[in-house]
Amino acid sequence: MHNLTEFPDNATTYNSLSVIIKVCVVIPVFCIFLYCIAVMLHIFASHRQYLDSTRYILFAYMLTNDTLQLLSSVLLFLFVMGQVKLSIAYCVPLLFLSTATFQNTPLILATMCLERYVAIFYPLQCPAAWRSDRIWVIILSLWLISCIYPVVKYSIVARDSAAVDILSTAVLCTPTIVTTSPVQALFQLGIYILFFAVVAVVILFTYVRILLETRKLRQDKVSVSKAMHTVLLHAFQLLLCILAFTHPITETLLVLHANWLPEDIAFFNYFCFILTPRFLSPLIYGFRDQNLRGSIRKTILCCSNKVKPGERGKLQDNLSAS
Repeated sequence: MHNLTEFPDNATTYNSLSVIIKVCVVIPVFCIFLYCIAVMLHIFASHRQYLDSTRYILFAYMLTNDTLQLLSSVLLFLFVMGQVKLSIAYCVPLLFLSTATFQNTPLILATMCLERYVAIFYPLQCPAAWRSDRIWVIILSLWLISCIYPVVKYSIVARDSAAVDILSTAVLCTPTIVTTSPVQALFQLGIYILFFAVVAVVILFTYVRILLETRKLRQDKVSVSKAMHTVLLHAFQLLLCILAFTHPITETLLVLHANWLPEDIAFFNYFCFILTPRFLSPLIYGFRDQNLRGSIRKTILCCSNKVKPGERGKLQDNLSAS
């Protein structure tokens, strides 16, 4: 998989009706996603209790990362659908953001699993880096790691394209403008596989350790069990992300068993295996959390924008227990 918006460059073959249908499918779903994310981020910003919890800070960071990833992906999708050509100077930052945020997602999942591990095994002596007031150091480190490969990749492209005027040269903004050879595509796929493999090992390690701890403890099994279920949920989120790599398989099956146009196959893969998992992953995690689910219900129904004084202490106790 080259990136999150891999559509055929010969988009001029699209008919107007097909383009309108595809845009009308993507945009409403994206708007629903943005609304849900905005509600959850509003809850985090308006309730100090969430900002005092490392787990919720990491979740808010994941929401922000996925929003940036989907925003760049949908923008690239719309540009391709509308045959809008951009100068390389504007196209490359969008592709850079899409690549960096895509690589950042598995790292965030691994970090959230490790946070549960730390919370279970070091409840009284939490390392300084995992405290809510220091977690920004880990978040910054994740961004730096995620940006290493895109920086190297686009620096090579900039060097090879030194004779091209990046301000005046207009191109259709697709990953093919920076992934010009099969070797580059294979190397990028290898980087993605490495990222996801490391995260899978971290998730498996934390799950096994927490599972063993559950068998040892006779008290506080509820908290340990919740942590174990959370790690399993992160494994499911990782599986949703890995669906983005299945497009060669589905593409082959559709070519063999369905008489679809190449652009329709590309859209099917894009919507089902790239956009939909990204929509579902943060929403499943957010609505699964009991405390956050209650706050979301109140916010959406406009019954109460703030936690009542009598409920504030209860919410704080629930957050501490989780």
